[in-house]
Amino acid sequence: MNLPNKLTVFRTICIPFFVFFMLARFVPCNYLIALIVFIIASLTDLFDGKIARKYNLVTNFGKFMDPLADKLLVCAALISLDSVFTCKNYAGSVWFTVCVIIIISRELFISGFRILAADQNVVLAAGWWGKVKTTLQMVMTIVMIIYLQVADWIKTCNLKIPKTVMSGVGIFIQMLVAATLFFTVFSMIDYIAKNKEVLKN
Repeated sequence: MNLPNKLTVFRTICIPFFVFFMLARFVPCNYLIALIVFIIASLTDLFDGKIARKYNLVTNFGKFMDPLADKLLVCAALISLDSVFTCKNYAGSVWFTVCVIIIISRELFISGFRILAADQNVVLAAGWWGKVKTTLQMVMTIVMIIYLQVADWIKTCNLKIPKTVMSGVGIFIQMLVAATLFFTVFSMIDYIAKNKEVLKN
């Protein structure tokens, strides 16, 4: 197994550790630790692709597992975030739940599409819009985890933050979620349109 594929496998191994720290409220600064794990896992996605292309280490395993590992990481993050936001009864939690359902449904659909292609001996690599979608999903996740950790620190230290600041942050997060949702759906349409021969077969 070459280095890019090892990084992809490492990213997959990071997922249960990330979920544990996201939900382990008894661990001090659990969101911060989860954030570090998520960033490390996300960076492997950046490096494995670059290394594979630069040193001609592109394999069918990498083409299939790299986007799958991304989906597993993002879905685990979204489900964990939705659980936390719902339990804390944050404003917009229902809207976020709907977005999570749509995003995960998209990921499952594309995974099924890839399996259909593989059955026809066709390996489909991730498209450019798919990369944009994945980047937005990861940025959104990082911002939301930072928000959770900062909110915890504010509550613990009993700090007084102006409501306008918190409202502004909330609006920014909702806009980021909306943009992520848009590109998630758009990338799916683009991906299917470019590989429609799989459906024809």
